[in-house]
Amino acid sequence: MKAVVTGGGGFLGGAVVRLLRARGDSVRSFTRSRYPWLDELGVEQSLGDLAKLEDVERALEGCDVVFHVAAKAGVWGRYDDFFNTNVTGTQNVLAACKKHGVRRLVYTSTPSVVHAGKDVEGANESLPYPKHFEAHYSATKARAEKAVLTANGPDLATVSLRPHLIFGPGDPHLVPRVIEAARKGKLKRIGTRPLKVDVTYVDNAAQAHLDAADRLDIGTPPAGRAYFISNGEPVELWPFIDRVLAEAGAPPVTKTVSAWKARLAGRVLEWAYRWLPVLSGEPPMTRFVASQLSTSHWYDISAARRDLGYAPHVSVEDGLKKLGERLRAG
Repeated sequence: MKAVVTGGGGFLGGAVVRLLRARGDSVRSFTRSRYPWLDELGVEQSLGDLAKLEDVERALEGCDVVFHVAAKAGVWGRYDDFFNTNVTGTQNVLAACKKHGVRRLVYTSTPSVVHAGKDVEGANESLPYPKHFEAHYSATKARAEKAVLTANGPDLATVSLRPHLIFGPGDPHLVPRVIEAARKGKLKRIGTRPLKVDVTYVDNAAQAHLDAADRLDIGTPPAGRAYFISNGEPVELWPFIDRVLAEAGAPPVTKTVSAWKARLAGRVLEWAYRWLPVLSGEPPMTRFVASQLSTSHWYDISAARRDLGYAPHVSVEDGLKKLGERLRAG
């Protein structure tokens, strides 16, 4: 098939591209800048901005399936920046799909679109969207996911995947932030109760996208639905973080702060960083981060197994070993 991957030069998008090329699919990547390693894989590159409809229309011309992976992630920033990429960008992808007669769209979402700041243990896709969000990222991703699922119809089949806490070699987000905080002595355990969370090795998350595309068509079971994706083996949060730190040669987490103090600090720091000109960058704590690190959040992936044929191939343990090898290699 002829596939377009938005964000094909990124962590997850790159993994999707590699799997597609490995099985012989033709791939075009849509990104802001050029990546030499994509040229080496024989990937066509279309450069542009998701927020510009003409750029997206040019990138999607002549394709059979779109993997819309690109997004603005993060826990802090201007709402307009998140909206332009995550909402307007997704609306542009939908419009371009309809203009060019693309039949299949696989959208990359996140479980945070249904996380309301409380424990989630073994929930399935019937979990509703919360009334309020604690981060612009989750708020805009939820709005985009709703648009994608609503667009499913007789001419375009859409599906939304929600991979949770993706980790692995090349991760530019989660692992580097945790390691840096630990080495600076700024990483603290929030609360003392044991917590379980889902994690997803990057190649498993990428394979789920191919599985979804292969099963997706007009009127098929995945069309118009969202699916949780993970390794299917929830881990203890803080022991997992300590293991990642150990693989990187960083010290384990030894300090603890109560959950209510972390949330209060997040609220105060958000206000300060938003309104005080002397403060710049990202607050050291936000309400969203406090919620994520003080609650359990793991999900039932039986629907993805049933409808997409999804099966994690790399275990958490093997994924940690692969991550450790990359970290030690520099």
